[in-house]
Amino acid sequence: MLTRLREDIANIMQHDPAARSRWEVLTCYPGLHAVLLHRLAHRCWTRGLHWTARFISHIGRFLTGIEIHPGATLGRRVFIDHGFGVVIGETAVVGDDCTIYQGVTLGGTSLVKGAKRHPTLERGVLIGAGAKVLGGFTVGEGATVGSNAVVVKPVPAGATAVGNPARIIEKGDASPARQAAARMFAAYGVTPDADDPLSKALHGLINQTATQEAQLQRILAALQAAGIACDKLADLDRFDPDQLNRLVE
Repeated sequence: MLTRLREDIANIMQHDPAARSRWEVLTCYPGLHAVLLHRLAHRCWTRGLHWTARFISHIGRFLTGIEIHPGATLGRRVFIDHGFGVVIGETAVVGDDCTIYQGVTLGGTSLVKGAKRHPTLERGVLIGAGAKVLGGFTVGEGATVGSNAVVVKPVPAGATAVGNPARIIEKGDASPARQAAARMFAAYGVTPDADDPLSKALHGLINQTATQEAQLQRILAALQAAGIACDKLADLDRFDPDQLNRLVE
């Protein structure tokens, strides 16, 4: 028990620049308190003391603002940063070295009792603030879920998912070095160049259309210079690529 506690405190000290001392982490971090209470509640749950487990979980929710069902499984060095509004469902599994920010929901989409209704986070997953991961699928090792993303399907190992519904925008290796870099530089699930891939595709189509329009204008000018009359369509004047790009930002 004390070994796990020391691990948790050291992990928070390593990954939160606001942590100034171990005593501060032990006494002032609700994410740590929620994890400690969950371990007690989970132990009761696995021994069949379901009401006692739920009551401990309820106390933890009241004290920390973090709701973890006692049936959920949490690994080692799970860091719930800030944590207010985090909800982790009964059949959720959170692997070692995962980081979860405030407002995250690991929820279920099925009403079938006994089924695997909630997600599994493999080792080193980072879930950004406000993200919702809904369903009994797996988020692969070292993956990142961006802030406010809504994930309803599996995320490959080492990938980044953003948007609503979430789309995969990056897939790389899930090496320990990459995981460490993600945890150090992807606070709140904000990653470099993490634009929604649909937005990127729309920008590309708009820019391609603008390029084609410019080419057509040159063709029309060449035809008119050669004495060939070509009527210009009135609707062409309405196309404003800059305005369209702003709309899909």
